[in-house]
Amino acid sequence: AMSEQWDVGRALALSGLFRLLQGAGRACAAPFLTLYLRHLGLPAPLVGVVAGAKHLAAALWAPLCSRCPKGRRKRRLLVASSLLGSAGASLLLTLIPPADGDAGYKYCNASQQLGDRGAAAATVPGPGTSSHVSAVTNAKATREPEMPAPYSPPLRGLKKETSGLGSAAIDLAGNAEESLYPTESNELSLFKTTLPTAGGSYESGNLSDHRKDAQGVSFEAVQNIFQDREHQIFLMVLGAVVLWELLATSLEWTVDENLYEYLDFVDATDRYGKLWIWSYLGASVGACSIAVFVDQLNCFLSSTITRLAVHFYGYALLITLSLLVSVFFPIHVPKRTDHVNKTAKALALLWSDGRAILYAITVFLTGAAGSAVQNFLFWQMQDRGSSELYMGLSVAVGLLAEILLYFFKGKLLRTFSSVKIVAVSLSLLAVQLLCYSFLWTAWSVLLVQILSAFSSGALWWVVNMTVDDIATPGMERSLHAVLQSLCYGGGASLGSFAGGFVMKHFGLAVLYRAWCVCLVLWLFLILIVQSKLPRQKKINYSRLLAADSSDMSDSDEENERDWLVKAMKDESFN
Repeated sequence: AMSEQWDVGRALALSGLFRLLQGAGRACAAPFLTLYLRHLGLPAPLVGVVAGAKHLAAALWAPLCSRCPKGRRKRRLLVASSLLGSAGASLLLTLIPPADGDAGYKYCNASQQLGDRGAAAATVPGPGTSSHVSAVTNAKATREPEMPAPYSPPLRGLKKETSGLGSAAIDLAGNAEESLYPTESNELSLFKTTLPTAGGSYESGNLSDHRKDAQGVSFEAVQNIFQDREHQIFLMVLGAVVLWELLATSLEWTVDENLYEYLDFVDATDRYGKLWIWSYLGASVGACSIAVFVDQLNCFLSSTITRLAVHFYGYALLITLSLLVSVFFPIHVPKRTDHVNKTAKALALLWSDGRAILYAITVFLTGAAGSAVQNFLFWQMQDRGSSELYMGLSVAVGLLAEILLYFFKGKLLRTFSSVKIVAVSLSLLAVQLLCYSFLWTAWSVLLVQILSAFSSGALWWVVNMTVDDIATPGMERSLHAVLQSLCYGGGASLGSFAGGFVMKHFGLAVLYRAWCVCLVLWLFLILIVQSKLPRQKKINYSRLLAADSSDMSDSDEENERDWLVKAMKDESFN
């Protein structure tokens, strides 16, 4: 045991480096996933389904990952296979051809041309402008013959694009608006493929023919779904993303559980709580670095691969580097294994406390509301002429703001009550959503993202502190895991499923404002219910010890309790 205690510092350093690489790798790809799916030509409802399935798969798979193998060699093999598997699954996404060959070209150039739309429309194209237009036209022309024959898209509007930069920018602006605001023609491709067949079934005259045709229509509708180009791409993307998330979740949980068991063995779990800072720092650096690199590339790396594929190449590279770090991890296999279903026990503990129930519903709603930002904010920024640098900075600003606020955590929790912090957090999240619905320029996102320090970071301080008060020994991590699953697996997945359809039919601004109203209503409700709940009574060790001394007289019992309370307060103060 003494030799392993000497390795605590090395284990924490290796874990910090591993989390730094993991955070950077995740931030290279995960925030830009929905943007990549847009370049593949998938509409908002299908993108929402993919994002929701991703969150749901992680939440359902996480409890199973907590049961690590017993042997050290098996654990190392699981970590290595999960690392390589997650890297390979992310690369599968780059091999999927686009459903619409024009989509990647349109959105890639939209941000640059929309940014210069005002100047281009007000001036006559000069030599530099005409050369730029010809370069864009030549890039597209050279790209056309390389497209596979069955999937080669018609070059719609090519004459308009070459007639001048101003008209091209206006056309691109119109296309960008169609992606965020609904029109009568924007319907799901499912109905597009099935309605003509359904219309043909009503031409027969008798009822039996109607029934036979209806059966044939249902079969042909299902067949059309799988034969439709867009749905084929959707199914391939869905499979690759779910596989990627399962392997990444397995990796993170295995490494995390192994480290916690090791620190618990050497009695150093108090140093575990700040390791998340390394993940946030890595994510901040990774998101900005990959964004700067991608901005320097051409729109297409090949005939069917957009430059956004570089995000997944970066993820695979950083994950491979973290494999080298994982080789040196110290592994401790506990002799005693607990087979109790901690998930069910954690749910029972949450259900037994009124405040815990309120906070569980709160994290569910914040996860659902936050999914709208995670899934479609980059779409909105791209249509406002944003480069990827602003997108990467928006990720970094939110994470760094949480880190900076963390250093004032103790002072804030002592100064303000839990209810006030939750109220401020929900209010600021509603303000964020309202600001996004009126987004005027891309750089304004950076200012709004600063509010994430409270709307996300401070909220989770209170939630975790509340569940720690009701947790029985050994149940703290299980309670935190259940709440994380409620937020991301429950709230974020449901919000993603519904968000894509709301955006398709009502627009992104309506989606943001709807969640803003929901959060404000929940804020009023939680304040009313909180005031009706009985005051929270914490059970501490002094009461438990005093309760065991039943043979003492009343005066002796009171003196003993006072002595224990005073001793514990002095120890905690020191």
